[in-house]
Amino acid sequence: MARALVNSPSLVLADEPTGSLDEATSRQVADILFALPARRSCGLLVVTHDPAVARRADRIVRLTDGALREALPAGGSS
Repeated sequence: MARALVNSPSLVLADEPTGSLDEATSRQVADILFALPARRSCGLLVVTHDPAVARRADRIVRLTDGALREALPAGGSS
């Protein structure tokens, strides 16, 4: 994460940032990531298969059959 932030990017891209982590570490990483937009004035795009991580987002878009589809607002049921 430090390497991704060193140049103060306007957009942070996170591809499965919690995929290989235990539950406690996954929560810690997600806490840091989802605090970035407010703390660093940047955008955050997270790609994940973890519904708990996805629910933390402001907007959820799903890739289904090769097409992007708007999902329910974050925090809603899917």
